Amino acid sequence: MAEPQRDQDEDWVDQHVQRWRRTFDGFDPEVEGAIVRVGAINRHVKRMNTAAFGALGVGPSEYDTLHTLLVQPEPIETTPAQLAEACHVTRAAMTSRLDRLVELGHVTRDSDPLDRRRIIVRPTRSGREVWKKALELALVQEKQTINVLSDTEKTQLNTLLRKIVLGLDG
Repeated sequence: MAEPQRDQDEDWVDQHVQRWRRTFDGFDPEVEGAIVRVGAINRHVKRMNTAAFGALGVGPSEYDTLHTLLVQPEPIETTPAQLAEACHVTRAAMTSRLDRLVELGHVTRDSDPLDRRRIIVRPTRSGREVWKKALELALVQEKQTINVLSDTEKTQLNTLLRKIVLGLDG
């Protein structure tokens, strides 16, 4: 028996939804489709960024730390604890990230001259350069991912996603 022809506009998520639709009562194919597609887009962008950052010698966690540090108001410096909180990681995880970034020469960790118990993290010139290159690569990847949409569709998508994000907080 021949396989039924797939609609040209169907993707693998449509097949996934069709399989699950028959399995569970109360299954909402629109919710499942939206959540699975958002996850697929997120995984795609992460894979592309991981490869791009890797070419620069940093991983996603090091990039995240540099990015969080470099978007600080002037002077661009902070403590490891503040970075950990801003990156939503434990202090131990931040210590590992900073060890790697210090080893790569992308940040410095110095004692605060006013309170020697306090450590100050600052980006180096190479840290700024790597962050800038990685950010440029990430922006290109993101644009390539979303450019299948028209400008109007991008606006509509952002409006709908914003509504969902606002609903998460409420």
